[in-house]
Amino acid sequence: MLWTITIVCLLLAGLVFRQVFRREEEQEMAGEDAGLAILEFGRAFPDEAIREVITTADGRTVFLRLHDGKAGCMHAHGHHYSCHRIEPGTVRVESAGPKRLTVKFANAAFEGGVFEFRDEREAAEVSLWLLGSFMPAVAGLGPEAAGRPV
Repeated sequence: MLWTITIVCLLLAGLVFRQVFRREEEQEMAGEDAGLAILEFGRAFPDEAIREVITTADGRTVFLRLHDGKAGCMHAHGHHYSCHRIEPGTVRVESAGPKRLTVKFANAAFEGGVFEFRDEREAAEVSLWLLGSFMPAVAGLGPEAAGRPV
């Protein structure tokens, strides 16, 4: 009887250790995926300079703020990313909760959806990037300067 209890306790300890190790590994992979996303976006759009990166809470989608007022979005599909450069005015953003955004793209080439972030600040920051409201120099100019047809 004592051997049975000992074996069961060792099995339970092994399962707990495995779960803790797996959780730590997933957190490390999320950080590496952001770095990989930057490299992949640079390969897809070599002329775009990245200013800031925010990943979603699950780490599967990465939003990038680019140097010229545009934004980028990358969604993980297994070990590959689909890269998308977002022009101002081609996206619709709605709040879906304090840390969630519903994003719909005007061109159906990229999948939108509901994205959850780690906190409200990151969700608000990404919504500003996507809506292009961080472009004060372009806001005072005509629609031709903002890249929109007249």
